[in-house]
Amino acid sequence: MPNRPAVRRRPVTRRPRRRWQAAGVGDHGRRIVVSRVALVLVLVIAGVRLVQVQGVEAATWSDKAEQQRKTTIDVQALRGSILDRNGIQLAFSVETRMLSINPNWLRNDWKHNPNDYKPLGLGADYDTYTQRMAAYLRDTLGPAIDQNDLLNKIRSNSTYQVLVRNADPSKSDAIVARYKSIRADPRQQRIYPNGTVASNLIGFANWREDEKPPGMHGIAGLENAWDDELKGTDGERVVDTAQGDNGLELAGTTRDIEAVVPGSGLQLTIDVDTQYQAQQMLSAYQRASGAQDGSLVVMDARTGELYALAVTNGFDPNNTDNLTQSQLADPAVTTPFEPGSVNKIVTAAGAVEYGVAQPDTVVDVKPKFTLADRTVTDAWSHGDVQMTLAGIIGKSSNIGTLQVAQKIGPDRYVDLLTKFGLGQKTAVGLSGESAGIVPPRSQWSGSTFANLPIGQGLTMTLLQMTGMYQAIANDGVRVPPRIVTSEKKPDGTVVARPRPDGVRVVSPQTARTVRDMMRAVMQKDPKDPNQNGTGYPAALPGYQVSGKTGTAQQIDPVSGTYSNSLYWITFAGILPADNPRLVVGIVLDKPRYTSGVREALSAAPLFRQMASYLVQHFQIPMSATEAPLQQLQLP
Repeated sequence: MPNRPAVRRRPVTRRPRRRWQAAGVGDHGRRIVVSRVALVLVLVIAGVRLVQVQGVEAATWSDKAEQQRKTTIDVQALRGSILDRNGIQLAFSVETRMLSINPNWLRNDWKHNPNDYKPLGLGADYDTYTQRMAAYLRDTLGPAIDQNDLLNKIRSNSTYQVLVRNADPSKSDAIVARYKSIRADPRQQRIYPNGTVASNLIGFANWREDEKPPGMHGIAGLENAWDDELKGTDGERVVDTAQGDNGLELAGTTRDIEAVVPGSGLQLTIDVDTQYQAQQMLSAYQRASGAQDGSLVVMDARTGELYALAVTNGFDPNNTDNLTQSQLADPAVTTPFEPGSVNKIVTAAGAVEYGVAQPDTVVDVKPKFTLADRTVTDAWSHGDVQMTLAGIIGKSSNIGTLQVAQKIGPDRYVDLLTKFGLGQKTAVGLSGESAGIVPPRSQWSGSTFANLPIGQGLTMTLLQMTGMYQAIANDGVRVPPRIVTSEKKPDGTVVARPRPDGVRVVSPQTARTVRDMMRAVMQKDPKDPNQNGTGYPAALPGYQVSGKTGTAQQIDPVSGTYSNSLYWITFAGILPADNPRLVVGIVLDKPRYTSGVREALSAAPLFRQMASYLVQHFQIPMSATEAPLQQLQLP
């Protein structure tokens, strides 16, 4: 056989089996050991961290968790009520809810969680759901709610919309229970049940969202002046809210409550029926006279308490959206005027007090009076005429008044002005009160004393003017007016406001003499017109009345001199004169004086209307006798 080449076999590699097996076993063991050590380290670290979190840092983490779910809610104190002297409510607050919604949250929640809404059966799609939501709110809250307006707000592209500002709490609870996207925040609404009656005094309070915290705040009148007492002290409560669920409050989590202290209530001197009648009569007379505006005050003759303070520029405090600044003013205390002849009471009181003259003292009244560069005449032309002091006041002679005032002297006269309360605020407690203007004695010119006694060259408010006559009605003691009698604390305690101290102006005898003398203003002699007073249209059958008419020229804004067509018409009266109970003050601004309309020439008829109501309302007995006729002018 032929020789075949030898076949070369691939050499067989022999692996050292033992060595491989030994090395493999060693690596696996190490891995197990390393893994176990690592696991132990992880467990140790986790344990240490657990101890740290649950032990050392437990309070810190607990606080952080608490802060995330905790919500602090300010609780508004219910504002105190304002009552008239008989306990009738003039202003009070009721608890309400402000309903709001986050439209974007609702839209996104519907998109991502549609199944949450299907069991409610309130609509298969978003549009139907929101349509039914708006309809439900309108049906629940009443037809005054605009359904389309609600729907537009619910569907708006915003994160916050107020749906209703003052909703009934029970109805709000039903709405929130039905719709988790609607939020109900506590608030309150101020109610003024008598509308415009006494609005110039009470003012108004509104809910202020821009305050921190938001709440009810007094804006004008007594609501503003007594805001601290009326608003009380807010409380605070803490609740848990669900995260990611529109901040819904979790039931049963209220805690850490700080008690709410309700506001104190105020009781006023105002009689709501008298205030209503005063406003009605004043407004009607203002329209008849063509006056720009007017004010009327009814004051207690002994205490200075105000039964009514009426103005013609009142407003409804339940609707204050479009109020003007002039409507918020209270001209009876904020707007001084030149009083005219009602100021002659100062000369009458000074003449009797200082022994210059008595009511029957005869004065030779000249045709004119000149002092420095000032020449004064009477409203009617006359030569030398013999008039009593009662006649000078009753017929309102400027010349006779100035002649008597010269005998009193400027220093004693100025002292009387101060005692009568002129040139100083009454401190009645109403916002914006004016002190009026009395020129200081050191600044008088040569003719000043020819102006002041006849009511020119000085100004006063209607409240000050009425206070002058209150002093004469109260036997010479002026008692500063007041309007708040007491404050009712939240615990029911009633704290009486102290009565202001009286100021002695003249002696009791002087006051009674002047009061009796000023009955001549109201007298009408059927036999001799020369004995008629200027205010006889104010006379009230069965009652003696004292008082004074006034007509004061206003400054012409164009010429800067006294006008012959622009006037203030004033009247002050004491009822009854023989046993004073009430004092009434009236002022009309710019009546149609040159038109010949009776109401534009005098406020005396308005006094009679008001007095007729007052004697019936307060059951004032008739005077025992008629006022005797006084001789005003000699033949």
